[in-house]
Amino acid sequence: MDFSSVASMYSDVYSTAANQTASKLQNKLDGADYSKADSGELMDACKQFEAYFIEQMYKAMMKTIPQNENMSNYTSGIMDYYKDQMIQSVAEQTTSGSGLGLAQMLYEQMKRNYGISEE
Repeated sequence: MDFSSVASMYSDVYSTAANQTASKLQNKLDGADYSKADSGELMDACKQFEAYFIEQMYKAMMKTIPQNENMSNYTSGIMDYYKDQMIQSVAEQTTSGSGLGLAQMLYEQMKRNYGISEE
C-alpha cells in the first residue's frame, strides 16, 4: 500500500474540514438580513461567532506546543484532523454554557443596531 497517497488523501480531507467551519459561518452571514431576525436567530448567530472565535483561539494555543518530529506525514495528518475536530467540539461546548460572554455582548449590540425588541 502506498502511504504517500493515503497521506495526501488525509491532507486534502484535513484542508477541507479546516475551512468548513469558516465557510459555513460566512455563508450564513452573507445571506442573512438580521434587521428582520427574531431574538433567537440573532442569539444563535452570536453564539456561532463566539464558538468560531474560541476555536481559533484554541488552534493558536495548540500551535505553541512543540511537535513530535518522529511522526510520519501520514500520522501527522490524521492527528491534525482529529485534533481540529476535538478543538471544534470543545469550542462548541464552551459556548453552549455561558461562554466567554462575547455572544451576549454581540447580541445586545446587534439588538440596539437592528432595533429588535424582546418578544
